[in-house]
Amino acid sequence: MNNAERTRRQLMIRFVQDFYDGTLEQNIDRIPVEMRPRDYEPNRCCIYKDRAMLKYRLMALMGIGMEEETDETRQLKEYLVDAKAGNNNTDPVLTVCSVGCHGCVDSHVQVSNSCVGCFARPCVGACPKQAISVVKGRSTIDRTKCINCGKCMTVCPYHAIIRNPLPCEDACPVGAIGKGEDGLVRIDCDRCIYCGKCFRSCPFSAIMERSQLTGILEAMKEGKKVIAMVAPSITDQFPGTIEQLFKALKIAGFSDIMEVALGAELTTEHEAEEFFERMGKGDKLMTSSCCPAWVEAAKRHVPEILPFVSSTPSPMAYAGQLTAKEHPDAVKVFIGPCIAKRREAQQDPNVDFVMTFEELGALLAALEIDVISLEAPPLECPAASYARNFAKSCGVSQAILQEIGKEGDNGTRPKIDEKCINGLDRKSVNLLKLYAKGKRPGNFVEVMACAGGCVGGPCSLAR
Repeated sequence: MNNAERTRRQLMIRFVQDFYDGTLEQNIDRIPVEMRPRDYEPNRCCIYKDRAMLKYRLMALMGIGMEEETDETRQLKEYLVDAKAGNNNTDPVLTVCSVGCHGCVDSHVQVSNSCVGCFARPCVGACPKQAISVVKGRSTIDRTKCINCGKCMTVCPYHAIIRNPLPCEDACPVGAIGKGEDGLVRIDCDRCIYCGKCFRSCPFSAIMERSQLTGILEAMKEGKKVIAMVAPSITDQFPGTIEQLFKALKIAGFSDIMEVALGAELTTEHEAEEFFERMGKGDKLMTSSCCPAWVEAAKRHVPEILPFVSSTPSPMAYAGQLTAKEHPDAVKVFIGPCIAKRREAQQDPNVDFVMTFEELGALLAALEIDVISLEAPPLECPAASYARNFAKSCGVSQAILQEIGKEGDNGTRPKIDEKCINGLDRKSVNLLKLYAKGKRPGNFVEVMACAGGCVGGPCSLAR
């Protein structure tokens, strides 16, 4: 756990504790001061900037974007009133804090101390803009001429020329993020796929997700029936058995638990049927559709592959349908490691809120619930193991293969030639464009935005 994750967890725990104690409204404006007292060694330039960052983290925790602050004198308790009343809309999912976004320079190529001023000087000859010269025995780059093409990096025999990246920009697989004229990061919401890679990569923790934790806690406080819809990856996040985890959730205030892996069973069944239907009609390719970040990427950046994306709903969607049928009047909360699920839930009438594993971990810690010490009965209707493996890369493919068999129906159906995209980046996005053109082998492609699958999600605990 790095310092940003540790601070985020501490703040969540304090927030939940004060909420349950009924003291949050009177204490919330004091939290930044109490967490960063005057004698605290600041992480940034001064203690006051640290406190400002905590303030904006609290706003994001209440679901409020930094863009919504029009009056810097407005107190946090006033925002809390709005959050409790449901007067905040958590779209866009991500928000950028200008106070934190200050330390990164623009991505650029530079000469390191490893330069020995070699006789060949290949970097000088490779530069298309004559931006490199040798000064006092070392290569020097004229920033006014350099276009950051990286050709000098390629030819340097000492690897002395390096690229200084903008971490969030470098992490984004679809070019949705970069600096504006004011030097602050901007997220292009028309290009963003909500994968959360920028959220994880920002070294100043300036990119924040807009949480729905306040709405969830308020629903519990009001005595509403609140159902937890738990993602298959939960067993890789917390100690204890699945039974103990479900018991912990009920102690935390959830009325009942729906295992989303039961929805994964339905996804497996219907996706297998869809595959054979498509192949029977002469299609040459089908991709998975359970990863919402991948679906957004297809819509916004690989439109040529959209006809091949499965129309089968995700496990969360099926679990939402099952939950709504059993508990039509309940508040339904999906719990998982994914930021993109917040976007998917906004479009799903059967999911009211999304809680991340980070938030769940803070909730259990705040309530001092020791999962591994709990005695819990066996689950009445446990999901199949292959459905729980949806959380891992290639888990969807393996589930479908188990459902129908590698050879199909005694050889009368087409064989499945499965391929896996283990994490979206710029190379894999281009690779998927080749799949769409029929220039890559395979007729079923499983795509996961996060390396390792959902277990590697941006809000997972076991990374």
